[in-house]
Amino acid sequence: MNKERLTVAHALIRFLDAQHIERDGVGQKFFHGCFGILGHGNIGGIGAALFETPGFRFYPCRNEQAMVHIAVGYAKMKNRLGAFACTSSIGPGATNMVTGAALATINRLPVLLLPGDIFARRNVGPVLQQLECETSQDVSVNDCFKPVSRYWDRISRPDQLATALLEAMRTLVSPAQTGAVTLSIPQDVQAESYDYPMELFEKRVWTVPRNRPDSESLARAAKLVRASERPLIIAGGGIIYSEATNTLAEFCAATGIPVGETQAGKGSLNCDHPQNLGAIGATGSLAANRIAAQADLVIGIGTRYSDFTTASKTAFRNPRVRFININVAELDSHKHCALSLVGDAKVTLQELLPCLNGWRVSAPFAAEIASLRAAWDEEVDRLRGIRSQPVPCQAEVLGAINEFVGPKDVVVCAAGSLPGDLHKLWRCRDPKSYHLEYGYSCMGYEIPAAIGIKLADPSRDVYAIIGDGNYLMMSQEIVTSIQEHVKIVVIVLDNHGFASIGGLSESLGCERFGTRLRARGSDGKLSGPNLVIRFEDNAASLGANAIRISRTDEIAPALEKAIKSDRTTVIALETRLEGGLPSYETWWDVPICETSKLESVQRARREYEQHRQEERHFLSNS
Repeated sequence: MNKERLTVAHALIRFLDAQHIERDGVGQKFFHGCFGILGHGNIGGIGAALFETPGFRFYPCRNEQAMVHIAVGYAKMKNRLGAFACTSSIGPGATNMVTGAALATINRLPVLLLPGDIFARRNVGPVLQQLECETSQDVSVNDCFKPVSRYWDRISRPDQLATALLEAMRTLVSPAQTGAVTLSIPQDVQAESYDYPMELFEKRVWTVPRNRPDSESLARAAKLVRASERPLIIAGGGIIYSEATNTLAEFCAATGIPVGETQAGKGSLNCDHPQNLGAIGATGSLAANRIAAQADLVIGIGTRYSDFTTASKTAFRNPRVRFININVAELDSHKHCALSLVGDAKVTLQELLPCLNGWRVSAPFAAEIASLRAAWDEEVDRLRGIRSQPVPCQAEVLGAINEFVGPKDVVVCAAGSLPGDLHKLWRCRDPKSYHLEYGYSCMGYEIPAAIGIKLADPSRDVYAIIGDGNYLMMSQEIVTSIQEHVKIVVIVLDNHGFASIGGLSESLGCERFGTRLRARGSDGKLSGPNLVIRFEDNAASLGANAIRISRTDEIAPALEKAIKSDRTTVIALETRLEGGLPSYETWWDVPICETSKLESVQRARREYEQHRQEERHFLSNS
C-alpha cells in the first residue's frame, strides 16, 4: 500500500478536494471550497494547508455564524448536491458557528464545520479560551456542537482522521441524514503528521440513490387516494431537493388533487398551475386553509409538518382525516400516524400515479378548488395593489418587487414579518426562485445566504429582502460580497422595529413591548423618538452602492440601477410598522399568561383557550 506522510490538516484538505457527488448520472465536485476565519486554533494547521492548496479555494469571512449561513444558502440552492467547509479557531470563533450548525441541521442541509480545539496533549493547559471542567479533561466548548450536528467527532490522533472523514461524508451526502457535520480537531493534532494511504486521496464519487417505497405500502396508498373525496397535497422542500417539481405538476394535472405549499416547498408548482392553492398553514392562503380544514386525506410530500404548516395542529379539522407521507426520512414519514412511504419524492410519485388507474377528484370538488383559487388570486392582487400614504405598507412593496424581478431571480428571507407576507403574496415561476429559511428562522441569515446562492448559480440575480432589525444583525457580510465580486441586491424595509414580534406582542395584549427601535425616554422606558438609522450610509461605508427611496413607484427604478451596477447595492425604504396581513382562518399557538392584571392580556388569554381546544392529536392508523 502506497503511503504519504502528511499533517492531519494537509490530509484533510486533500481528501475534501477529491470528493464528488452524483445523482441520475450527473456528477460534480461536492465541496466548492472553505470559508474561514483564522486564529491561533487553526492558522498553523488548517490555515497552512489551505495556503499550500490554492486549488481548494479559501474564502475569508467577517463572522463565523455568517460563513455557515453562506454555506447553507449555497447547499440549499444546489439541492444538497454541493457544500462548503467552514473553519474557525477554538473559543468564540467555534461557538459562533453553533447557531449556523443548528440552522443547517434543522433544515437538513449539508455543511462541514472544522473548529479548532484545545491541545490533545494537555501539558500546556489551560490554554487561551479553554473551558475548564472539574469532572473531565476531555470537554471543550466544541461539545456544544453535539446536539446540533448530525455527526460529531473529535480527532485526537492523526490515524483517526480517515475513518472520521468517511463517516462525515456518508452523513453529508445522505438525503435523510444530512445536516451539520462537525469535526473538532485540536490545534496540535492539526499539525501532527502520519503515513496516510494514498487511496484516501483518490477521486471518490458518492452516489445519491432515489430510494423507492415498499410496493405493498404503495398499493395501500393508492387505495386510500381512490377512496378519498377531498384529498390535499402538502408540498414540502423535499420535492424541490428531489427535483420532482415537474413530476408533481404532472401528478396534480392527472388527478386534480390540489396543493398547499410550505415555506420550503413554495415553488413546487408554478404559481399559475390550476391545482396550486398557494401557501398553507399559519402563514397560508385562504384557499389552501379552507381546503385543508375539510380534507379527508392529506398527502405530505417532503415535509416535516412544522407547527406553522399544521397551524399548531388546528389546520386539519375533518374528524376522518388520514395521512400519507412521502419522505426520504423515516422520522417524517411516520408523523401523524401516516401511511409511511419512505422514498424519494420523484420516483414515488412516478410509481404512485399508475396505481390510481386514471382516478380523478370529483367534479364538484374540482369546481370548489377552481373557485377558491380564483378568489385567492384576486385577494393577492388587492393586497399588492394597496397604496398607503405617505409611508407604504409591506404588501405593496413586495408586490412591486415581485413584478420587477425575473422568473428565475431569487428572493431570500428568513425572519420577521416578511416570511409570512412573502409566503402569502409572492408568485413563483421557478422552483429555485423562493429561498426561505424557515426551519430555524434565523435573523441575519439573508445577506450571507444571498452570497451563497449567487455562488451556487451566478446566472441569477439574488434579492435579500430584510427588515431593519435583521440588517443590524449581519450587515458586515456586505464586505464579503464586495471582496468576492459577488453582486447581490439588499432591500431594507425600515419600519422602526421588530414588526413580526411587535404584532404578535400586540395580539397577546402586550402592546408591542420592547419591539420598537426607540430611544429611552425621560420616563425610563423605551418611549422616546424613533432611532434615526441611515442604513444606506452604513452600506456605502462597507463598499456597496446605496440608495434611499420613499415611495412604491421608486422601487422599480432603484432595482434597475442595482441590476446595472457592478457590485452589491443596498436599497433602503421606510415602511409602515403596523398593518399586517390577515391570518386567513388559521392560528399559531403562542402561550399567553394565565393570570394578569391587564385586561388586554386577560382577553387574549380567553381567545387563546378557545383556540387551544381546536388542537388535536392524529392517532388513527392509516
